Amino acid sequence: MDAASVTFLREVLSATGWVERTREFGRSLRATRTPGGLLVVGTPEEEPWHLTAHLGDEARLSGLAQLAPTLVRWSPPPGAPPHLAVGVDRIQAARRGETLFVVTEHKAPAPLLERVDDARRTGATILSLDGGDPDLEGLAHDALAVPPQEGLFTFDAAQHLVSMAAGEAPRSRSRFLDRLARLAERVSGPRVPE
Repeated sequence: MDAASVTFLREVLSATGWVERTREFGRSLRATRTPGGLLVVGTPEEEPWHLTAHLGDEARLSGLAQLAPTLVRWSPPPGAPPHLAVGVDRIQAARRGETLFVVTEHKAPAPLLERVDDARRTGATILSLDGGDPDLEGLAHDALAVPPQEGLFTFDAAQHLVSMAAGEAPRSRSRFLDRLARLAERVSGPRVPE
């Protein structure tokens, strides 16, 4: 999905509340303090390659080095390039200032939950994008649960919306107030000095 498709999806979903929620969640990913400290992990059966690639793109495009993700894999093959060779032992080394981002549409297996709990105890921020897993969400500091069969807001769509939101500059309240003032002026006419 390209940027234009994500923008279109945002427009279609604008009245649902999902756009603002994915923006809030995307901002949570910015809390990571150091490049490589955003650890992205899935389950042994489903690694979040696609989302990791999009976060890498957003890190480059936005200039936010802390968004540069580290894909954590359950069984990296011997001889894998360094960026594909990070194993789950990296989760045990997670510390304060780092973020463990768990991405799974299905229920998290016990070994993953144990590692997430360990990372939380050592001070890492835990975020989850999931399909409604109460055990995983109970460990997360912030969780975005994507219900099954939610129309256009699918698990894949949520990943695209979150990654794009992570790279965006936060929307300022003053810009909103400026737009609101311009809208009010159009409706009531320009202000005339007294």
